[in-house]
Amino acid sequence: MIRARLPWVILGVALAVVAACGTADNTLIQNRGASKDNWWDALPRPAWNEFQKVLESQGWFEVYQIRPGLFAIHEPGQFEEVISYLVVGTEKALLFDTGLGIGDMRAVVSELTKLEPIVVNSHTHYDHVGGNHQFPTIYATATEYSKANAKGRKHEDLAEFVGEGWIWKKTPEGFDRERYASKPFAITKTIEDGEVMDLGGRKLEVLLTPGHAPDALCLLDRENRLLLIGDTFYPAALYAHLPGSDFALYRQTASRLAELGDEVDFVLPAHNEPLVPSGVLVRMRDAFEAIAASEAEFVLTDGNREYSFGRFSILTPDPLP
Repeated sequence: MIRARLPWVILGVALAVVAACGTADNTLIQNRGASKDNWWDALPRPAWNEFQKVLESQGWFEVYQIRPGLFAIHEPGQFEEVISYLVVGTEKALLFDTGLGIGDMRAVVSELTKLEPIVVNSHTHYDHVGGNHQFPTIYATATEYSKANAKGRKHEDLAEFVGEGWIWKKTPEGFDRERYASKPFAITKTIEDGEVMDLGGRKLEVLLTPGHAPDALCLLDRENRLLLIGDTFYPAALYAHLPGSDFALYRQTASRLAELGDEVDFVLPAHNEPLVPSGVLVRMRDAFEAIAASEAEFVLTDGNREYSFGRFSILTPDPLP
């Protein structure tokens, strides 16, 4: 696909000047790590090539079958490059996150399964609950954070994320950037650490993993040696600097997940790429430990500390709490 780049020519010149001055700040995409203004240059990501693409009717989503009964629902048209996952058992289906709310998540899910899915959110940031209001059954943590975010978010709180530089792809017909908001949804059941959900031929175990967000969680598929990891890890800048993030809790979570290294083969992140070898769990733990011990170098990016560790980095406030 050829993308129109003409509006970005002037921006590209500006970024070159910024780079020459040795600063890591951005012009449009703020607070998300260094060199994020030209994020679309990484697309399409080669990691998707090994998976079977599944046709869907909207054009906003890209759907791939990752494993039998496991689908990745990708939204590469917006900066977050969100991935929601549909897990289909013989009796039940589970939708892990509902994306941005730009496209019609319920419609794309109905094209993949006739089962009414249980929705479980990896956490309740705006880019993971956008389609929650379309589904009647939503499981969530008992945290006040989940309860507060279930009330929705107004346009003024989210306008930045559909503004200039955040979306390159044509949005679905009827979508209005000027009215984009996160609609309220009803939590029908609270879930706890260690709880197991049996979908029929497939069991998913809840692991509460706070740090990135107070209500962050992962789903462990022990039989298939997979970990649906949400935003706790993905191959990019990890956010331990946002409102509600907690570096100390994130560090504890990283240590806990590293212990699963021998029990899982792959983690399935909620952004960028769908299947990453589980060795990243140990590397993530070691990265948090190095930061805590003041043994890792950082640069300041948009006022945050950014510690780089190869294919991922970790953003923290400056100074580190």
